[in-house]
Amino acid sequence: MELKAFVEITRPHNCILAGFVGLLGAIVAVGHFPSLEKAILTFLVVTLGCAGGNTINDYFDYEIDKINRPNRPLPRGAMGRKTALWYSLALMAVGLLLSLLINIYAFVIAFIAYTAMILYAWKLKPLPFVGNLVVAGLTGVTPLYGAIAVEKIGLAGYLALCAFLVNVAREVVKDIEDVEGDLSKGARTLPIVWGKKKAAYVGALFAVLTVVASVLPIKAGVGLGYYAMVPVDALILYSAYLILKSQDERTAHKSQKLLKISIFLAVTAFMIAALW
Repeated sequence: MELKAFVEITRPHNCILAGFVGLLGAIVAVGHFPSLEKAILTFLVVTLGCAGGNTINDYFDYEIDKINRPNRPLPRGAMGRKTALWYSLALMAVGLLLSLLINIYAFVIAFIAYTAMILYAWKLKPLPFVGNLVVAGLTGVTPLYGAIAVEKIGLAGYLALCAFLVNVAREVVKDIEDVEGDLSKGARTLPIVWGKKKAAYVGALFAVLTVVASVLPIKAGVGLGYYAMVPVDALILYSAYLILKSQDERTAHKSQKLLKISIFLAVTAFMIAALW
């Protein structure tokens, strides 16, 4: 067993970024930095939930990761599967305890989100499109969680909608990338059931819907602050163009990575709009 595997299996860079998205959701909601206590607790609850979710996902994806991602801790034998299961549950338990220190609504949302992560990894991931919607919903609720922590929604509601839509696009494109491993496991993802080309159209559609939704804050009076979203929208549309042009593994990987980057850029853009 490798000690570094306890950090590696959580995919810490993703979890830290998710934590910041939760924190930025609070900033977008109130238009300023929240209290230090709320900020730290929000960051930790989101980060620990993400870490637990990634870990339990690797527990259930052991066989498929031996094909798609053989260098991850479990496939290469750096950590036992049973250890990973208990580790993921421990991370989530700590996150739930911390959420109680925020408010009861934060605890309820955290409990629902953590449960959804487990159900997704256990049963929902192989289902056509259903798993995509669950993951997108979890990503969309991340900035909204920060808003719930400060008990004000504000522009965080629009941000959550955009995060949901762009993540549906990313999850579909990611399924196109992972077709080989998913087939070996008997999964019935959208590109397997419908074919890569039709799945690419679905992914591109949700990318375009994200751009349309990003215009909604103009009605909320953000004014010139909206222009911070223009380069993000351009990146999202470029990602859609890539996957429509080609559905090979390399292109799908590039497209989904660009969509992932756009999520965090969108949070920054919304924060600029809120502070404007």
